[in-house]
Amino acid sequence: MKSLVLAEKPSVGKELAKVLGCSGGGKGYLEGKSFVVTWAMGHLVELADPSRYDPKYKSWKLEDLPMLPSKMKFKVIGKTSKQFNTVKSLMKRNDIGSLVIATDAGREGELVARLIMKLASWKGPFKRLWISSQTTEAIKQGFATLKDGKEYDRLYAAALARAEADWIVGLNITRALSTKYDVRLSSGRVQTPTLNVIAEREKERDEFTPQPFWQIRADFGTFDALWKGDRGGSRIFNHGEALKIKETVIGSRGRVVSLSRKKKNIPPPHGYDLTSLQRDANSRLSFSAKKTLSVLQVLYERHKIATYPRTDSRYITDDMVPTLAKRLKSLKNTPYAAYADRLLKKPVTPGKRFVNNSKVTDHHAIIPTGEEIFPERLSPEERKLMNLIIERFIAVLSPPAVREYSKAVIEAGGQRFYLGSVRVLEKGWLEAGAGSDDEEDDEYSLVTGRLPDEGTELTVKNVTVTEGSTTPPPRYTEGTLLGVMENPSKYLKNSTLKESLSKGGIGTPATRADIIEKIITNDYVTRQGKELIPTPRGLELLSLVPEELKQVDLTALWEMQLHAIAEGRETPSLYLQEIREKTKVFVTKIKNSTQKYTPLQKGGKKCPLCSRPMVLSTDKRGRKSYVCHTLSCGYSETEEDHSGSRKPGKREKAMNRRLISQYSDKSKGTATFADLIRESERRRK
Repeated sequence: MKSLVLAEKPSVGKELAKVLGCSGGGKGYLEGKSFVVTWAMGHLVELADPSRYDPKYKSWKLEDLPMLPSKMKFKVIGKTSKQFNTVKSLMKRNDIGSLVIATDAGREGELVARLIMKLASWKGPFKRLWISSQTTEAIKQGFATLKDGKEYDRLYAAALARAEADWIVGLNITRALSTKYDVRLSSGRVQTPTLNVIAEREKERDEFTPQPFWQIRADFGTFDALWKGDRGGSRIFNHGEALKIKETVIGSRGRVVSLSRKKKNIPPPHGYDLTSLQRDANSRLSFSAKKTLSVLQVLYERHKIATYPRTDSRYITDDMVPTLAKRLKSLKNTPYAAYADRLLKKPVTPGKRFVNNSKVTDHHAIIPTGEEIFPERLSPEERKLMNLIIERFIAVLSPPAVREYSKAVIEAGGQRFYLGSVRVLEKGWLEAGAGSDDEEDDEYSLVTGRLPDEGTELTVKNVTVTEGSTTPPPRYTEGTLLGVMENPSKYLKNSTLKESLSKGGIGTPATRADIIEKIITNDYVTRQGKELIPTPRGLELLSLVPEELKQVDLTALWEMQLHAIAEGRETPSLYLQEIREKTKVFVTKIKNSTQKYTPLQKGGKKCPLCSRPMVLSTDKRGRKSYVCHTLSCGYSETEEDHSGSRKPGKREKAMNRRLISQYSDKSKGTATFADLIRESERRRK
């Protein structure tokens, strides 16, 4: 009997087949002596549309909501149905005795495989391949230590509960808002709180009132020093007070009353999980979160030089320590070879900041796999991202950096002035270029210069009063937004939840990039450089959404519950019951709302049929089109191409046919579409 291996993508399936010796086969699968390898095309099965439960749901009507099926249905995705049928037929073969799930080793990958198994009616035994890299060695090791598939039943339960919750909340709230206000709106369990976080920051900026302040520097001849008050602040918010201090101090004699020096070990940073890598790639490379994940996926699947991308751990396990030397040797062709060689001169023994079994769940930190790296084979973007991974890998294996912080305090005219400097004693992990996030740097590098000895007497040569102004909090970039999505405690209203929040958050490492892209694609947020700014359309949505659904508390709590399901501490039925109850409440609030919809978007293109605003949107293929804001209208048209002519979209063509049919007198004479429109306007008058 043979084992059927189910991968998530054709590219991964073909790599598995190569390692397993499967070179024969047919369309959609490869076959060898012991294994048959097939694959999904991402998802092959999805939750069924509402109309599969009741034909009335084909039309969007407020009175039909909420839609709360007691049991969810599934369907094969039409465009990939041929591959599903291939997989299903392989599962029915008499010589197939067992199944190996080899989809991505995570929550979503588990869901992909289990739903295929469900609709294909697989009843046989199954194992789970759980690996963190796509190297030949890792694949062989993984197949030698296959897990019992039932060990991942709870992970599947959490994945299924998440998918069903997104269907129940997203479809009901989207339909309720759209039909209540007759406007195209999209709301979801995760995307709406994310949008609200961005909008709250914009509100803070709008309400911010700049305040002028003044800072004082005293020139002591060979250096200058910064004034600080009794509470340690250097800003003075009264100009007269600043001038008074200047008059008191200028020309006076000063004395160094204290000189302190301290050495500090700056420990290496933690390893990269997906979110921290996306944040660094955004700030250092200007990559979007989605772009980082896309490039990382290529490094993992095609080049096999980076480990599993969708990890939420920044640590490795004890058993991986013996592999670190090989991973360092794989850097010999990179610009980091010298750093790696230096580390290899001694036994590689990282500490608890990198090795911690208790903090590794499904996958460890993102590190090189040990496959030899050839930078010339990588695209510029792949090379840049891989360099970040290598830098961080070298940093976590390097010794601490050592700095000496010195600070002199000078009294003059009854006031105190401060002079600080930083001296690097040992570069340690900083040498490889991984950067520094040491918070004390700012305090000690406000002023630089030679520090005088304690007791030295000085004369104030001059005093400078410099005006500044307070600034509003910065807009979120994708990097800073990812940090909030990972740890949204600042935005939690519930203090009890804030204390208990551990694995909750907004979305997961695997989904956050898509969430950000979705609110941008829906025209709720726009990118300006690195900044994320809510659009009028996004603010319109937030003004209509029930308050509780906008806040991060609820989605963070729901994410914690999904983790609890995966760990066996909560049942999916109770979780989904709560989801259904909350959805009922939200739909009722929308139905009973007295809120009036007022478009905030001014100007722009108007719909030729209803005169309401049209929104410029982009589909998954990057094609731009104008879509009428009004749900009941449904008009859309493509953007002008480079020649200046306009190509009608499918919906526009359908609308044209409908109008021609509606206004045609059925005569054999001919008329243009414009003639028909003019005639219809004449009849109305």
